Amino acid sequence: MGFVKGKEVKVIKNAPFKGPFEFKILDYNVSLRKSEAELIEVVPVSEFDASQNGTYKGVIDRKIKLINQSERTRTINIALVGNPNCGKTTLFNSISGAKEKVGNYTGVTVDIKKTTFNVKGYTFNFYDLPGTYSLTAYSKEEIFVREFIYEQTPDLVINVIDSTKLERNLFLTTQLIDMDLRIVAALNMYDDLERKKMKFDYKGLSRLMGIPFIPTISSKGIGHDELFDKVIEVFEGRDTISRHVHINYGSDLEDSIQCIRQKIKEVKPVTDKISSRFLAIKLLERDKHVTELLSDYSNFAEIKNITETEISKIEGLRNEDSETVITDAKYGFIAGALKETFKNPFRKQKTGSERIDSVLTHKYWGLPIFGAILFIMFYTTFNLGAFPMNWIDAGVMELGNFISGIMPDGILKDLLVDGVIAGAGSVLVFLPNILILFFFISLLEESGYMARAAFLMDNIMHRFGLHGRSFIPLVMGFGCNVPAILATRTLRNRGDRLLTMLIIPFMSCSARLPVYILIISAFFDKFQSLILIGIYAAGIFFAFFTSQILNKTVFKNKETPFVMELPSYRMPTVRNIIYHMWDKTRHYLKKIGTIILIGVVIIWSLGYFPRETEKNQQVKHEIEIVKANTQLDEELKQENIASLEQQLKAEQLYGSYLGQLGHVIEPVMRPLGFDWKMSISLLAGLPAKEIVVSTMGVLYQSGDADSSVNLQQKLRDEVHTTGKNKGQKVFTLPAALAFLIFILIYFPCVGVVATIKNEAGSWKWAAFVVLYTTSLAWITAFAVYNVGNLLS
Repeated sequence: MGFVKGKEVKVIKNAPFKGPFEFKILDYNVSLRKSEAELIEVVPVSEFDASQNGTYKGVIDRKIKLINQSERTRTINIALVGNPNCGKTTLFNSISGAKEKVGNYTGVTVDIKKTTFNVKGYTFNFYDLPGTYSLTAYSKEEIFVREFIYEQTPDLVINVIDSTKLERNLFLTTQLIDMDLRIVAALNMYDDLERKKMKFDYKGLSRLMGIPFIPTISSKGIGHDELFDKVIEVFEGRDTISRHVHINYGSDLEDSIQCIRQKIKEVKPVTDKISSRFLAIKLLERDKHVTELLSDYSNFAEIKNITETEISKIEGLRNEDSETVITDAKYGFIAGALKETFKNPFRKQKTGSERIDSVLTHKYWGLPIFGAILFIMFYTTFNLGAFPMNWIDAGVMELGNFISGIMPDGILKDLLVDGVIAGAGSVLVFLPNILILFFFISLLEESGYMARAAFLMDNIMHRFGLHGRSFIPLVMGFGCNVPAILATRTLRNRGDRLLTMLIIPFMSCSARLPVYILIISAFFDKFQSLILIGIYAAGIFFAFFTSQILNKTVFKNKETPFVMELPSYRMPTVRNIIYHMWDKTRHYLKKIGTIILIGVVIIWSLGYFPRETEKNQQVKHEIEIVKANTQLDEELKQENIASLEQQLKAEQLYGSYLGQLGHVIEPVMRPLGFDWKMSISLLAGLPAKEIVVSTMGVLYQSGDADSSVNLQQKLRDEVHTTGKNKGQKVFTLPAALAFLIFILIYFPCVGVVATIKNEAGSWKWAAFVVLYTTSLAWITAFAVYNVGNLLS
């Protein structure tokens, strides 16, 4: 992360409630808790002995001619490698037309993304690898990236570099050079460097390091043609800059590296794919992963003995551990290489991001501002979304009436009107709310504010046994729990990852939003936005409550450091925001057309059959008697017929297969104030929570000509048809609130359960989530319903 000997550190601020500190080092901002910061020794500049720091010794040229690989193949396999937040995935999307997720915080790319396309007579296979600060075996991302490189052996590596943070980014470049790879460096966000009036002789640095540097602005697609041309030149061996070099780490280190290399070279199966120099350096750094890699070979004991001897020699000469000595040497090389090629005359001045942060992450105002942002997000989602929601609802109603008017009575008409249109349409109306929610989430992600939210919340989360980095997956859970669980891979401790993924289901995903809006709109006339915020806040409370319990029982002693980059603020691009919104819209519409539609048809079928029962026949007979009665007033006759037909509809639903199933589970749910229809709706929501709304749309059809009457009104009008509460409203305020709480907490969707199983590596944790959330939902809803009845 750049906390190395000889680098100037500036303290920026302390987070609210004595949370993490923000520091500036190597031209970027990073946050540490006090416990981590105390481990770093800081001395005044006047007391620092520069002679102890790494010195610049240039490079060692190797007389190896680059091979023209185009004679062998017209396919170029390229790995994109770079630090988090360097714009790597933006470059990947821009050059390939792919639409991968882009966010201005660490850990967006948590897996390999691949795209293939043809340019200038070549087939390009691009692999977007997870962002990593180095190739040291500290995290899963670092091991993942370097294993991909030496197992897949890409033809070239495009090293994506943030042009405004060269010193920090070039550390990874030095490790790629150690691996003897063909490299082309993309100087991304070059417009930021020019806007900040920095001076960079990248051509001079190219000549020194034997790597062509190409300025790019990925967000605008600038520099990509030049990048392709340079990749092809290097691939064909025509580039005059590219050459194999070794960074000169000084005679002491170079002698040790050479001794270990000679012994490693005897291990042909490894050195055929991996640079022996890279392996030797990693052994000197006591890299456990490389040690394990070489442990199966016959001369491993000799390699180990030589390594220990050389480590002892280096540490005796420098009075530092060997890894620190190598890191100092790398940064000494980087500092020397940049001394003549890079100038930043405004380095001491506050950056634009620091000025913004002086307000948004202020010690006193930071959290209130964060709370206000969340309030605006949910208020706009509910209130602004109400207008297009009503328009879509009216359109669905008109479509239902139109189909009802032109089709003859029968099963097909009932399926289309009461099943497909009423069921799928009841979910479709909430599309605007979901679009607005994802608009705000995209803004927070792309701007860089999401990382600040983690910075602000770390101390609070730490009190509940959560890591500050957990906040980003948790916020992502408001969109969808599945990618949020995948994002826990950025947490380095397995205990932190498990704990975070187990509480993510308490974050109200967008699938639950239609249910919330339906119930709140129907039964809460005032303070609707505050109630919606309260539901989300309740989810956060249950997440923290669960975290506290698990942290004190299952996940004891898992304390891990909080070290996180605070990336520079960036203006979100309209293109990316529109894409994110469209991507979620596409998935939502696809779900309506597949999972939800299938669920609607199944629910409708179970509620439609059997059509003929003893009670149905009795009501039909009564209808025929009324119709045949010539003595009744015509108006009274029509009222009686309408009432009996309504009774027939209720009896048919009550005696259907769905009704029978509902009656089986109703006793379990009755203490919560739920009737059998509400219980069936909850059961139907197991595959996807949106199906809860579509199921209600099917179950609460009135059966009259205007079968697409607003669903909220139908819920308000619903009464018990049997039992001691016959004739009373089903949805009282306590029952509606208990229903909301149950939806919030119970059984996550099947996709979430499967993802937890895959990420945790065991069904044990997936089963725990299912049982724990459902049990907690029942207990909480029971308490809410009964306390509500006592107060009302």
